[in-house]
Amino acid sequence: MKRSALIMEFLNLAKEMKNLRENLRNDVENATQTVTKAEISEGKLSIERFAFMAGESSVSMNTKNVMGVRIPEIGINSERAVLTERFRAISVPPAINDSIDSFERLFQSLITVVEKEKSMRKLLYEIDKTKRRSNAIEFVMIPRLNENAKYIRMRLDEMERDTFTTLKIVKKKITSQEEEVDKAEIEEIDSSGDEQ
Repeated sequence: MKRSALIMEFLNLAKEMKNLRENLRNDVENATQTVTKAEISEGKLSIERFAFMAGESSVSMNTKNVMGVRIPEIGINSERAVLTERFRAISVPPAINDSIDSFERLFQSLITVVEKEKSMRKLLYEIDKTKRRSNAIEFVMIPRLNENAKYIRMRLDEMERDTFTTLKIVKKKITSQEEEVDKAEIEEIDSSGDEQ
């Protein structure tokens, strides 16, 4: 049950990853093309100047639980120091602005791909672990328990036979004692009858 659910989640992530990788390739190509165009039209120095105006980006991690597996959820916290939307629209040349947009998309795509790949690795590890456990149960524990049950059944049958034999012996002894008591009583009666 758990293994099936993990495999389904893994396959869903694999489908997503196929599309994300294609998008990532396109984003990388687009980002390099826009930066090349920006370098040609505005120059390297201008690109570096606007790059220093960019704010810091930080990554935050949370986890979600899928069938006992903690899967990461990565979020991006970015702050724009000087390069606000308004400032970019007014002061930043269009080629550099396009480059900034394409690298922001690339950064977002990279974070998403990293999150999904890490999730897939964790799921794959858990699937393998669950498979080993189920194999251990199926091929080690169940045969061992069957052997124990067979041994217990055999011992109980043996104890039942021993008990039956013991009861027969006890019954024979009780019967023979009763017969001896009866014979003794009959002889006593016979001997008391002869004396009279």
